[in-house]
Amino acid sequence: MRILLVAVLVLMVGAQPAFAQQDLGPDYVQTRFGPMGPAGRDLLQKVALAGLWEGPAGRMGLEKSSSPKVQEAGRHLIEGHADLDRRTVELARTLNVDLPTRPSEAQQGWLDEMEAAPARSPEFDRVFANRLRAAHGVVYKFLATVRTGTRNTAIRDYAKVCMDTVLDHMTVLEATGVVDFNDTEAIPLALVAQPSSVAPSAPVAPPQQYSQPQQQDDSVSDGAIGLGVLALVVAGLWFWTSGRSSRRMHP
Repeated sequence: MRILLVAVLVLMVGAQPAFAQQDLGPDYVQTRFGPMGPAGRDLLQKVALAGLWEGPAGRMGLEKSSSPKVQEAGRHLIEGHADLDRRTVELARTLNVDLPTRPSEAQQGWLDEMEAAPARSPEFDRVFANRLRAAHGVVYKFLATVRTGTRNTAIRDYAKVCMDTVLDHMTVLEATGVVDFNDTEAIPLALVAQPSSVAPSAPVAPPQQYSQPQQQDDSVSDGAIGLGVLALVVAGLWFWTSGRSSRRMHP
């Protein structure tokens, strides 16, 4: 009987992960870092795409600009994307994600603009700083969204590194002094909070929900109910066998 009780307890322990596992849909796969979904794959591919044009753009900044600040921005782009490229390839291989091998049509167009701009000219510095600053702003918002919502710890850590790198690049690009913040199509105007003179409206209390007692029980999973019943059965068997043993020892 004790062997039976041990077997039941082993089944209970083994069944708990099955009850706790959540099915997120066919677009997700389980990894040792947590569920991997479309957002994580999209993140790896977008960062790889960024490296395919921002690295070459950084090299043009060093070669074609006479501005020390533009050259400094170019160095940051080269170093930052060399590190991100390495991390991206390693993580993509681990998570079985295919990466792009050439820039998108829009990214190639931005590189062509920089190629066409005369060397050592204000035009080159303007195209360099504004195209790169606008692109980094879009990527930073995307990274923040993925970092906030992902349940995959590897993607979460990777997104944090990417955000730090992109923020560094935005900072050095803005330091060139030629970013046009009046171009709200490339760099949208940020939404700001209401002035302090405007009294905030009182929050509306959510409507109270009255539910029948049997409806409250619906929130309890079938797995939890099954485990509870199984525990009661095991406890009953244990006390029953213990009582029989005691009667044998003390007739």
